Amino acid sequence: MFTLRQAKRAGLTAAVAGTALIATAVPAFAQNAVVGDRMTICTTDLAVRTQPLGAWMGELSNPQTFQVERTDPSGDWVYGFAYGDINAHGWVQNGFFC
Repeated sequence: MFTLRQAKRAGLTAAVAGTALIATAVPAFAQNAVVGDRMTICTTDLAVRTQPLGAWMGELSNPQTFQVERTDPSGDWVYGFAYGDINAHGWVQNGFFC
């Protein structure tokens, strides 16, 4: 027979194991930008900005594309030309490309 403490501990272990299983079962579709490539957007609303964390210019969504020209030193932001609704140069966050 389990004590209340043992039952709680067993339930917590099962919950953590179940969460880990769910987290590893989700496939990763998005990838980082490749300088020089015209890449497809893999999200529904990727903000295009005037500079990293700068003013909002508009949004791109799948299947619109982005011509990658360079990244910032951290690699978190990508500069290039946004094809689609915007059709202008700007910055987007890295990691949302197919």
